[in-house]
Amino acid sequence: MQRLTRDQMAARVAKDIPEGAVVNLGIGLPTLVGNHLPADKEILLHSENGLLGMGPAPAAGEEDGDLINAGKQPVTIKPGGSYFHHADSFAMMRGGHLDFCVLGAFQVSEKGDLANWHTGAPGAIPAVGGAMDLAIGAKQVFVMMEHQTKQGESKIVPQCTYPLTGIGCVTRIYTDLATLDVTPDGLVARDLVEGLGFEELQRLTGVPLKQA
Repeated sequence: MQRLTRDQMAARVAKDIPEGAVVNLGIGLPTLVGNHLPADKEILLHSENGLLGMGPAPAAGEEDGDLINAGKQPVTIKPGGSYFHHADSFAMMRGGHLDFCVLGAFQVSEKGDLANWHTGAPGAIPAVGGAMDLAIGAKQVFVMMEHQTKQGESKIVPQCTYPLTGIGCVTRIYTDLATLDVTPDGLVARDLVEGLGFEELQRLTGVPLKQA
């Protein structure tokens, strides 16, 4: 079994974003999705610091210090794109104007609860940013994360033990092992990596799964 690389995970997420969508890419792993969106599709990327129409990362040496995403990484802006006050940006997020957001996570529960801003560990620096607004404001929330922690524990859990970002907000989970849909009847596994059987995926996951 070969786990997906981070770029392969990003490409898998990008495949599910339809033309015409307005999408926010969260800090960290989700920013890679922007590099895999097809050039022939019109997809508007939003950043909560006040950008709409964001393009992929610039080539080395072509960075513009005035064009950064919410993670302070240099980005490009597409023709027709705009930048604006972050208060207007948060109004877009809270007003239900985003079709999708892609967020990283520490944990996701089988009911779609999300924990991605604080582990609760002593000395850990909380980093909520706009995650709570995105989790509740976007029409669909995709989570992109490794399936397990470095200690081998499932990040998909019966109930989140870390402080919650949002309750029942996650639509779909993309990991380095599979794609899982959050449904009223539980998690449905699809697109398992090559060489991984359903039984093995179930063993590596902290909650019961259904096959697609």
